[in-house]
Amino acid sequence: MKRHKLKQFGGISDAFTIGVIYLFLICILLVILLPIMNIVSSAFSSPGAIVRGRVNLLPVDFTLLGFQAALTHSLIVSGFMNSIIYTVLGTLMNLVMTLCAAYPLARENLPGKKIIIGFFVVTMFISGGIVPTFLLMNSLNLLDTRAVMIIPAGVSVFNMIIARTFMRTSIPADLFGAAEIDGCNDIGIFLKIVLPLSKPLIAVLTLMFAVSHWNAFFGGLMFLRSNELFPLQLVLRQILILNQIDITQMDVTLLRDLWDRQYFAELIQYSSIVISTVPVLILYPFIQKYFIKGIMLGSVKG
Repeated sequence: MKRHKLKQFGGISDAFTIGVIYLFLICILLVILLPIMNIVSSAFSSPGAIVRGRVNLLPVDFTLLGFQAALTHSLIVSGFMNSIIYTVLGTLMNLVMTLCAAYPLARENLPGKKIIIGFFVVTMFISGGIVPTFLLMNSLNLLDTRAVMIIPAGVSVFNMIIARTFMRTSIPADLFGAAEIDGCNDIGIFLKIVLPLSKPLIAVLTLMFAVSHWNAFFGGLMFLRSNELFPLQLVLRQILILNQIDITQMDVTLLRDLWDRQYFAELIQYSSIVISTVPVLILYPFIQKYFIKGIMLGSVKG
């Protein structure tokens, strides 16, 4: 009887604990979700409603004028296209270099493997700093070019270690030996065995690299001077933080309509935020099923 009561008490205690955890998670969800809903609702609301503070969770006086204004602003359009270019090319370069560096380090027969890994790890803790990096980019004639947003971030040591660990723990070493017996060289093993079996890893790395390049603005702030080369995040910095928006760069007929409302700048800020987040939101659902599996296999085990 006492044992039954103790078990029943334990069940109630577990249910209470689970309830508290769910309540805590719901609170975190609301803290994250409510500001996002407010931004999205403001992007679809009239400028007057935004300035008067009438927008909460649902749009007020639904309109698409903010998106029309943002998409007719030359600097926003060029920033959006530049971010796509930097993200696509940068992600491809990151994947190629990271996977090519991880594969030999995952093989047991690589001479001096520990020393090479040590050199990689040191770069995670010691860097040249901002001024030496700027001088290096200047000496390489990369300043104010698209290449400066892609080449310096060619290899992520952290992601390379994840990829190396994934290859060591998820791909049996016997496959390598069997392929070598069949006459396959290292390039063939990498292309025909490692890459097909590393789809979860590639999906995770693609998401990490793409989000990193899409959100990058500090490199552009340091190395770019021409407005036509600015990524979208740097354009948003000018609009949101510095409140710099050239109204003469918008469509004239649309501008006249917005100018009559007098508060078009507020609307463009919210619309620009929504526009900048859409590509990542579109990409994530296609990679989500690989994300947890890939990141856990690559980071938890030695």
